[in-house]
Amino acid sequence: MHSKRWMTWLAVGLVAAVVVGSGCKKKTAGAGLGEGELGGIKGLNIGEGGLGTRPDLNALEIAGQFAAVYFDYDSAQVRDSERAKVEAVAAGLKKSTSGGVIVEGHCDERGSAEYNLSLGERRAMAVRAYLQSLGVDAARIQTKSFGKEKPVALGHDEESWGKNRRAEFVLFK
Repeated sequence: MHSKRWMTWLAVGLVAAVVVGSGCKKKTAGAGLGEGELGGIKGLNIGEGGLGTRPDLNALEIAGQFAAVYFDYDSAQVRDSERAKVEAVAAGLKKSTSGGVIVEGHCDERGSAEYNLSLGERRAMAVRAYLQSLGVDAARIQTKSFGKEKPVALGHDEESWGKNRRAEFVLFK
């Protein structure tokens, strides 16, 4: 009897979490977004006429097709070797008539939180500027800096740091 009640509450909790987490919040073009303004973007079903051509493909899956852009230590300049990655994003955005991209700037663990938030924003803005130079409308590009708060590699060596100095792309409708 207790296991049925527990399973019912678990199911109700999961449904509530999905409903609460699926709300879409206001997205602001241009400079960075504040914390919590990305709700409902990852995993958003983009459907016909949105980014991509398959109605069953969601934004998270599409974002996975774009590789992260990596940066040198203490630099916000898009390296020549990374330009093709940004060009692929621009080509994808040009094929679509709606939606846009959030460029997320990241840093390695070295430096203060404030410095890395600033560096992450400069990295995101550099990628944004390159997308604009490739013909992507500025209104379709947003930026967000995470500084050193979301590392993909947890080591304390150059290999890990190099993986964390990046800009990533999240598409939205």
